[in-house]
Amino acid sequence: MDSRTRFLKACRGEAVDRPPVWFMRQAGRYLPEYRNHRAKHEFLEVCHTPELAAEVTMMPVNRFAVDAAIIFSDILVIPEAMGLDVTYPPGGPVIKPEIETAAHVDALETPVVAEKLAYVGEALKETRKRLGEDKALIGFSGSPFTIACYMMPKMGKDRSMGARILMKRDPALFDVLMDRLADIVVDYLKMQIASGADAVQLFDTWAGEVTPVEYERHILPCHKKIMESLADEGVPRILYVNGVCGVLEMMAAAEPEVIGVDWRMRLFEARRRVGEKFALQGNMDPFALYASPEHIRGEVRRMIDETGGRGHIVNLGHGITPDAPVEGVEAFIDAVVNAELPKSL
Repeated sequence: MDSRTRFLKACRGEAVDRPPVWFMRQAGRYLPEYRNHRAKHEFLEVCHTPELAAEVTMMPVNRFAVDAAIIFSDILVIPEAMGLDVTYPPGGPVIKPEIETAAHVDALETPVVAEKLAYVGEALKETRKRLGEDKALIGFSGSPFTIACYMMPKMGKDRSMGARILMKRDPALFDVLMDRLADIVVDYLKMQIASGADAVQLFDTWAGEVTPVEYERHILPCHKKIMESLADEGVPRILYVNGVCGVLEMMAAAEPEVIGVDWRMRLFEARRRVGEKFALQGNMDPFALYASPEHIRGEVRRMIDETGGRGHIVNLGHGITPDAPVEGVEAFIDAVVNAELPKSL
């Protein structure tokens, strides 16, 4: 069974020879080849240049036996396409002007995605040429809430505070912004699918910071809208919320094929709560990559035992950290590639 088939079957809960494996942020600073590449090219230059983005996308595929590539890009290409200035100083991304009022929201451009973000589609096409037909190719977008967190003033170390305050202070304005972003995300992911993505993932890194009531009122409608709008595109849809435990059943109501699970809950518990209808993705603690190979192998075995290996895409519970040891990544992938499924399957 080739990697692409394995990945797509797992997304649909079908039988596989072993669970597929890939990593969130698998093309990143932990790779020496990526650091060498970044010494020559600025981050946004790579994102904006299809050949460079494809080159970086392929780095972990060329090094490791992952079953899927995820296109190298950034969630903040959407605010950039909406007319905001996006920069990446050492302390993290900065967006100007910051969004705080109705006038700021009204001033945002509504981009023609096929024009403003065409470079992402071209990067997917170029990656497919280099990737071949036997590996899966994943497209992605940030979710409206997480994108909004970066569009608003940063307060301390918590990126979500500005968005959470607006949600409480002016919920109607907040919902207007969410709906505008959701429409753009839909067009963006449809463009990625048309450009060759085998699956798409919606990342909501900060949604776990809101209350379950706020998630249901203000964020879930966007998740539903995006998932429903992609339902006829014929590719698996992955929905990831960092901090899933309190909103898991509500996430399932958005009807993705795959639910991403962070490391804060057990996979068997996630499956008990949402049933067999959904595949699960995850969910090792990223910091376990710093542990011994024996510990990593044990964590992989635990995850696979908890799901039975069916309807499970093995991944971390969040992205690889910038200084994660390559040896830990190798041990993780080796453990998945050599995993035996329970005899009953």
